[in-house]
Amino acid sequence: MCKVLQVSASGYYYWLHHPVSLRELKEQDLVAQIKEVYQQSKCRYGSPRISFELREQGIRASLPRVARLMQKHQIQSIIRKKYRVQTTDSSHTYTVAENYLARDFQALRQAEKWVSDLAYIRTREGWLYLTVVVDLADRKVVGWALSETMEAETTTVAAFQMAIRNRPVFYSLLFHSDRGVQYACSAFREQLEGVPVVQSMSRKGNCWDNAVAESFFKTMKTEMVYHHQFTTRHEAKLAVFEYIESFYNRKRRHSALGYLTPCQYEKLLYNQAVAA
Repeated sequence: MCKVLQVSASGYYYWLHHPVSLRELKEQDLVAQIKEVYQQSKCRYGSPRISFELREQGIRASLPRVARLMQKHQIQSIIRKKYRVQTTDSSHTYTVAENYLARDFQALRQAEKWVSDLAYIRTREGWLYLTVVVDLADRKVVGWALSETMEAETTTVAAFQMAIRNRPVFYSLLFHSDRGVQYACSAFREQLEGVPVVQSMSRKGNCWDNAVAESFFKTMKTEMVYHHQFTTRHEAKLAVFEYIESFYNRKRRHSALGYLTPCQYEKLLYNQAVAA
């Protein structure tokens, strides 16, 4: 048996007389649970989010212990280097709005402050442009659009229309973006007519003024896009849909929300509003 399993006889007898301790068995169970959460997140979660996920499942495991076991068993969140791509065309003659948001990324209720941005995704068939609208109250992506061109009708207009359908605006809404032509043009500003919206724009060349929207794209790129080589645009569209609607909004734990998901925090805000 030792010859078949390629172990020494002395090693076998040592194992036979030194059974696995209860502590080691518990550690093995915890490692298996960590790996299960890790796989469910498609290898995107690090130790903080995995420890919160285990806690919600009723499994007691401190963050340091989870981090130690992940390091021991070489379980790492998929991380790729940062990127920066220029997608903002601010060389236009349209009116630029003031920066009314002023980096105040807190919102007490839904549809109070929205931020929006545009980024690109490479495929072998060509580029895809993704526009998102994020509600600062629960950090949920309430509107998004994928297009093959950077025309306002298929980017910012389409994303804003989805956001309005998903989350109607009843009170004054502050809508913040960069000063790109897709947000400054007449086609987009016509969408704001009849809706109680105040438009706000970042200062020129200052990405920190729109940090939440920038952060979303950084997260999506490092957790999903960088790990795929999309052959077709259709393949990329399916991956984006899965990431936003199935994972980011519903399952991904957000540090700014106390490690709740956007949908969990949305429900919390709703319950608070009903109680009030």
